[in-house]
Amino acid sequence: MRVVLSLGGSVLAPELDGERVASHAAAVERLVRDGCDVGVVVGGGGVAREYIETGREMGANEVALDRLGIDVTRVNARLLRAGFGEVADPTLAADYETAEAALGRGETVVMGGVTPGQTTDAVAAVLAESVGADLLVYGTGADGVYDADPAADPDATKSDRLSPSELVDRIAPMSRDAGASAPVDLFAAKLIERAGMRTVVLDGTDPDAVADAVLTGEHTGTDVVPEGGAEPSYWAH
Repeated sequence: MRVVLSLGGSVLAPELDGERVASHAAAVERLVRDGCDVGVVVGGGGVAREYIETGREMGANEVALDRLGIDVTRVNARLLRAGFGEVADPTLAADYETAEAALGRGETVVMGGVTPGQTTDAVAAVLAESVGADLLVYGTGADGVYDADPAADPDATKSDRLSPSELVDRIAPMSRDAGASAPVDLFAAKLIERAGMRTVVLDGTDPDAVADAVLTGEHTGTDVVPEGGAEPSYWAH
């Protein structure tokens, strides 16, 4: 099975903790041992936001700020790569072409951001579509997709299963509201809808739970299932 994993920076490194990072690398290696082709896209998290806000205070323009955030995601990608052992020696990719070629050779890929104005959520969706991934997994700080921002609305309800179009409908209002935080950004959700991509959105803080979701399809997050979409055949093994 070919899987693209989007791992939020706030999940991988809310603070610098080698044991936490190594556990995420070990979970990816577990997938590789089980025969998966894996691409991992790493976000910038709180550190990127701090750099961006500081740069904004200094008067940097938005493109420069985007590039600053991309740099942080790539540092996080290098940090994750440092945690791998002998099972997988990931290729570090700075662009889609390098990532696609490496996955085509059966290599594991780790990457951060690519283009100003595009989040790592979107990078993961583009990569998943371009390489024909069987599954796209978002390991986030949220435990699924809700009908409102659960941090602001105590009555917010999580969905166990959505279609891609329903995902867009759920994400759009949260993307418009100031201060709201969607588990996947709207552009990524629209890419998932366009591609009809089988997707899982789940709490990524437990690396073993993320690996279980990939290998078995069992998780407590939200499944995004295209109309008529079948479960990845890998789950029947």
